[in-house]
This record gives sequence, C-alpha cells and structure tokens, in this order.
Amino acid sequence: MSDPFIGEIRIFAFNFAPKNWAFCNGRLLPINQNQALFALLGTVYGGDGRTTFALPDLRDRVPFSMGNGSAGSLALGQAGGEPAHTVSANEMPQHSHTLYGRASLANTGDPTGALLGAKGRFGRDMLGVADGKTLAPNSVSTVGGSQSHENRQPFLALNFAIALTGIFPSQN
Repeated sequence: MSDPFIGEIRIFAFNFAPKNWAFCNGRLLPINQNQALFALLGTVYGGDGRTTFALPDLRDRVPFSMGNGSAGSLALGQAGGEPAHTVSANEMPQHSHTLYGRASLANTGDPTGALLGAKGRFGRDMLGVADGKTLAPNSVSTVGGSQSHENRQPFLALNFAIALTGIFPSQN
C-alpha cells in the first residue's frame, strides 16, 4: 500500500482499521496528538476545536461530492438524507379514482360488495347530477397506514477508514 495522504479515506473489506488509520465513525480525537490531521479537517465534522476534533462519520452514509450539483449546494461535512421516509399527500402524483355504478335499479340496502345503482329512471336520475357535486366524506375509504418505508439504495457494508499519518497534501 502506497503512503497515503493524511486525511485520505479508503474503503476496506476487512473488519479492522490498519495501523495509523481509524474508522470513519465520528470519533473525537485529541488535537495535541493529531495536529497534522486537525490542520486539514478542523472542526468540519465536530469537536470543540480547542482540545478535540471529530473524524467524518460514514456509518449508514453514502459519500457525496461537495459543491454545486443536481442536489444543490453541499458544503464539506454537510450530511443529509433519511434512512426511512413516509410519503406525504403532496409527494404523491396527481391522480383520480373511478367511481363505478350500475345502470339497473338498486336492489339491496347493504353496500358491501355492491355497486351504486340507479334510482328511478337511468337517464334522469343518474345523469342529472349537477356539476361540482362531491361524494359525502364517508363514501370513500381512506387507505394506507402512514408507515415509513426503506429509503436506501441497494448497499454492501464495508469499512471506511481515514489515514491518521502519511504525506501532508499540498494545494495546487
């Protein structure tokens, strides 16, 4: 493995952080023992900036490029998204529901499994409803349970680790 840049993040398929690396788990580190890494990260990921600073926390997170893009303007260290989501009425596409009926006279008083039937003559009673009339609120049932659903893309759990030592990167 070549010498990493201090602060470089790599993905590892094993269950430990190599020597001089630390998992990207948001852990607080003492500044006085990690001055070079603190010089690069500062308090972007947390810490008090006097005695501690935090490593990036990539647990349950997908790395995302900072800057301006289709997701908007993202600052370094900014987190977003949600692991579960409950769809609201405003997020649903506009749609309608069809109300079915029958042209024959109604023959039951029990609506279970039945369709609306014509009362009287079909041409006069069914089609004579004025525009703008709506069904009574209790004539259409509510469905759904407002339960959240999984909101993550397919994934594979691996370990992200950050180099604690190595080459101090220079800017162009």
